[in-house]
Amino acid sequence: MAQYKPFADGVEVNGQTILTFVAAIPAYKDVMFGILAKHELKTIEPDGWYSQQRWLNAFQEIGERYGANTLYAIGKQIPENAKFPPEINDLEKALSAIDIAYQMNHQNGEIGYYKLVDFDGTYRRAVMECKNPYPSHFDRGIITSMTRKFRPVESIVINVILDENKPSRLNGAESCTYKVEW
Repeated sequence: MAQYKPFADGVEVNGQTILTFVAAIPAYKDVMFGILAKHELKTIEPDGWYSQQRWLNAFQEIGERYGANTLYAIGKQIPENAKFPPEINDLEKALSAIDIAYQMNHQNGEIGYYKLVDFDGTYRRAVMECKNPYPSHFDRGIITSMTRKFRPVESIVINVILDENKPSRLNGAESCTYKVEW
């Protein structure tokens, strides 16, 4: 299964990203730090760089212990705590910006991507392809939160659905494709 397996040895993730992950569910902050410490991520500095594999190992434990809904909830919190430049002012730009942030927060090798494959503002739908080693439910949470944050004001309901007709990390593929509607 491609989830939890880096695309390259030596990939690192920055400490601020890990700390955002820890802060995603405040009631579980101590639990999260405990799981990180168990996976040799004891002291996290915001400007430090840490093994992606160790972080993915912690992610996997959280997924196994607490389930898909927790991974989804963590993903939803990532954009909630992020600052966006003023030019990110609509949904299309915001969905495209997920990859920019992802690239900025990883280093040292192939890390994959978040790609806005299609965007149709008239029919209020988009398609996102996520090729990375993170849990599928986490990615769905990130896309959901970005869509909520930047959706047009007249849009009330949003849906982010895994496209089950495409390959999925849940079934061993390296990517997942999501249909986004608002």
